[in-house]
Amino acid sequence: MTQVEQETGAPATAKLSFPTLTTMVVGSMVGAGVFSLPRRFAQETGVAGALIAWAVAGTGMLMLAFVFQTLAVRRPDLDAGVYAYAKAGFGEYLGFFSAFGYWASACVGNVTYWVLIMSTIGAIAPALGDGDTVLSVVLSSAGLWLFFLLISRGVKEAAAINRIVTVAKVVPILVFVVLALFYLKPHVFAENFGGADYAGSLFQQVKGTMLATVFVFLGVEGASVYSRHAARREDVGRATVLGFLSVFAVFASVTIVSYGLMPMSEIAELRQPSMAGVLESAVGTWGKVFVSVGLIVSVLGAYLAWTLMAAEVLFVAAKDDDMPRFLRRSTAADVPVPALVMTTLLSQIVLVVTLFSDDAFNFALDLTSALTLIPFLLAAAFAVRIALAGNRSGKGELAVAGLATVYTAFLIYAAGFKFVLVSFIIYAPATALFVMARREQGRRLFSPRELVVLAVSAVGAVIGIVALALGWISL
Repeated sequence: MTQVEQETGAPATAKLSFPTLTTMVVGSMVGAGVFSLPRRFAQETGVAGALIAWAVAGTGMLMLAFVFQTLAVRRPDLDAGVYAYAKAGFGEYLGFFSAFGYWASACVGNVTYWVLIMSTIGAIAPALGDGDTVLSVVLSSAGLWLFFLLISRGVKEAAAINRIVTVAKVVPILVFVVLALFYLKPHVFAENFGGADYAGSLFQQVKGTMLATVFVFLGVEGASVYSRHAARREDVGRATVLGFLSVFAVFASVTIVSYGLMPMSEIAELRQPSMAGVLESAVGTWGKVFVSVGLIVSVLGAYLAWTLMAAEVLFVAAKDDDMPRFLRRSTAADVPVPALVMTTLLSQIVLVVTLFSDDAFNFALDLTSALTLIPFLLAAAFAVRIALAGNRSGKGELAVAGLATVYTAFLIYAAGFKFVLVSFIIYAPATALFVMARREQGRRLFSPRELVVLAVSAVGAVIGIVALALGWISL
């Protein structure tokens, strides 16, 4: 069974319609991250900062959505998604980094799911803490490898599972927004407007929320991953934009209405999933249970979908000779087991690392976002090149691509020194896979330009390791 069959329930030869593509975009973006938004935003900003942050993030991500729409039309031959754009625009090595970064971000993102599950159960089992205790990591590791065994046998029921998961994700969120509006306290909302004393300047408040917005919007590129299967090429871009706008409205609503139920300093201290605690303050214990159950079902399904997606990225890159050949192997059930093993192993490593972090969930969330930024930046920059070179493209297309590039570059700045260095530590060793692939093909390992990229990534990794060792940065 192929990835398309697993995600949609349709035969691989079937063409995906516009509604199906839109559903895939919405489904890939509406994940566990939304259940954590109230606390994350309250730790950084008040209502005013949140409104500005969502305006910035909404505009920037919309520009990225338009970029993927444009690229789907301008370069229909590039049908492997984000990674293919980086390779076509900036060469095989940066294309490799884009594929690896996108894959790694999915693996790290999967860790947030297990942290959230353990934190949710930790409300009644204190030994699990906030999902960052040894017992939590042990149980999460068992879950990782149980899912590995499940997926390696083939997941014929994935389409049905995904339908259940979509309902489990959307219903609690919509119920939360409606109830929060009904119980909203205007005076509490007003007190939270400017932010608490700990939040800092308005610019710092907005900057502090940027990685959280990136995390929840991951999946905006989902339709482009399956672009080769679209019934009509233009449906890819339309589905991307419509799916993004729908999800943007939901995410912003969850954050803003929360400020009308509790003081932001109290929201900032809630355990994850904070949406459960906010609703509990309004309607009682049943609200917490309702959100928690919906989250666990949602997270398990999302973990399944993103694990399949991550393995698919390595598998496709290997088929294009950008990863070692062993990663293109698959079973009779069409499951790329070697890629699945690597996906599970990286998630396992990051799970162990969370034991040494100050806040396991926020660490995994921010690292997921930071790793995604390089693939997004390269895709946006490629769109700029196409706009400059194309005779048919006007100033509007160039402006959109330029804004998307500037926005993504700003996100890298907002990620901060720590996550840029940690990203280098993950990116640099990946070059071993690139070298393996080149040797298998009997090709020169690096061109002069590629050696420059290698040097930058290696220096960044060394600085990152030294900074961690000396305590200049912490996890």
